[in-house]
Amino acid sequence: MTASGPTEVHVSGFTPEVEAATAPVWEKVRRHVTPMEWRLQAPLIHAINQLKRERRAVILAHNYMTPDIFHGVGDYVGDSLGLAREAARADADVIVQAGVHFMAETSKILSPEKKILIPDLRAGCSLAASITADDVRLMRQRYPGLPVVTYVNTSAEVKAETDICCTSANAVQVVEHAAREWGVDRVILIPDEFLARNVARQTSVGIIAWRGRCEVHEQFTVEDIREIREAHPGAEILAHPECPAEVLAEADFAGSTAAMNDYVLTRRPRQVVLITECSMADNVAADAVDTEFVRPCNLCPHMKQITLENILQALVEDRHEVTVDPIVAGRARTAVQRMIDMPPPSSPARYDLVRARHHVDVELI
Repeated sequence: MTASGPTEVHVSGFTPEVEAATAPVWEKVRRHVTPMEWRLQAPLIHAINQLKRERRAVILAHNYMTPDIFHGVGDYVGDSLGLAREAARADADVIVQAGVHFMAETSKILSPEKKILIPDLRAGCSLAASITADDVRLMRQRYPGLPVVTYVNTSAEVKAETDICCTSANAVQVVEHAAREWGVDRVILIPDEFLARNVARQTSVGIIAWRGRCEVHEQFTVEDIREIREAHPGAEILAHPECPAEVLAEADFAGSTAAMNDYVLTRRPRQVVLITECSMADNVAADAVDTEFVRPCNLCPHMKQITLENILQALVEDRHEVTVDPIVAGRARTAVQRMIDMPPPSSPARYDLVRARHHVDVELI
């Protein structure tokens, strides 16, 4: 197959050259990809990696990407905080965001001089869609003087109306920092209702929350956790803080995707369950070969819009360049940069489950 545009590329078949070049990736993904699938994926991986070098491009791959993307073509991989940091310092002319649209916008906000591409415009986010800039302005009118902490899972326009961003990896740290800096005992934490409820159980700072939810994580229930324990009594259950607070209270560990990854690779449990998006387990499993992963997970339909095929087309045709209005980007950059400039935690952030079992209310608007 050949394609034309700014660059021309040829994707060969599963030749000995392709097989040799992609052998290290195959060793990573062979438990999650069939040999038949690999014969189709390997030539695409090989072509993408060659094209990246020619175009001085890098691919930022989120933890929820499928293993062929995450391990095959991702130059920087991780959670949204890690990818935001890498976007700011990547030595590249082109960044391809193997993630969802708000992540690509964040990359553009931090690197306005770079070309940012997203392989599929359908890669949106239910959480980001739950709130608008007008909503934030109305909240500021209702709660004058309170800082607005905004989850990175939001549009550039929403970030531009807020004071500082956070991720699930540092939300407690950012909330407490904002309360100190603004000299208040309450902050507005938007838009994820469940993240806000779970943060509220970790801090004495009062939380005003929004009714946004992640369509992947909101589906998990306490009954799901109890059924897993009954079926797999020896499994350690790890939950993401975008899940309902009752789910975290039933788990053995709660933390961001980076914290889950660190937990598994450090503790090496015999059997583990990750209560989050499905591909997360596949990607961690590639590095934790002695751990058995039980997979009662949910797929993110937006993340799964990104494929090897449309990553290649993005590089070949400069398809779906992401732009942000310079005025909006400048205001949003302040909020994102404040988050990035905070000292990283000494270890990936976890949510204390003893505290999580205590009911702490939020003011929900």
